[in-house]
Amino acid sequence: MNNFFLQKFNIPCYDTDMAQKLKPVAFMNYAQEMANGHASVLGFGYDDMIRTRTAWVLSRMHIKFLRHPEWRETVNLRTWHKGPEGLFYLRDFKMTDGNDGNVLVLATTSWLVVNIDTRRLVREAILDEGSVCKEDAISPSCGKIRIPDNCPAEFAAVHKVSYSDVDMNGHANNAMYIQWSMDVIDGSVTLKKPLKELKVNFNHEILAGESVSLYLVSVPGEDIYYVEGRKQEDGKDGTVSFCVEMVF
Repeated sequence: MNNFFLQKFNIPCYDTDMAQKLKPVAFMNYAQEMANGHASVLGFGYDDMIRTRTAWVLSRMHIKFLRHPEWRETVNLRTWHKGPEGLFYLRDFKMTDGNDGNVLVLATTSWLVVNIDTRRLVREAILDEGSVCKEDAISPSCGKIRIPDNCPAEFAAVHKVSYSDVDMNGHANNAMYIQWSMDVIDGSVTLKKPLKELKVNFNHEILAGESVSLYLVSVPGEDIYYVEGRKQEDGKDGTVSFCVEMVF
């Protein structure tokens, strides 16, 4: 049984920022593809799930960047699933450098299984217990993000979900929420300081053609930022679709 799934990457220029370091959005894309690759090996990947009209939906994610890998660097990304925790199914990730095995990035993710026709949760996913690995990259699993009460949210932008945002399921790719969030923070932070830690709560999907209002919260005296995305409904801000916490 393949309890771990390992893949080697050479960091390309288009996945790096102006400091030639891996963008957080790129790591999320790697992780999503790795998750599906491993799930397919284990018999519950995309093609297996679609036969029963179900799908994995990423709900929460917590990432720690110990060091951002750089352009042309070779890295190893490893993933494994930890089985169920309440309504969620947990999957962790560890990225190491290609030479000495030094840890670069750690992540833990929480997934739900939904019926793609009714959008309702499916509470009984079929998983082989023999494929579970209880090793923790990050513990505990990502909880609910709570924005401090004394920090007001300020309107930052409206984003309309367009071609470059949408994945093969017709809604905004989870990684794009991070890109939108990074884009509304001042460049004096994002262009000059590495992201150390990231938490995301994905609450409701955003479909192609829909618009989301982005609200920014900054913690005074600290490089901690929150971005909340509120889907526009009838021209007004409605459902909170996602919330991101970033520490630089």
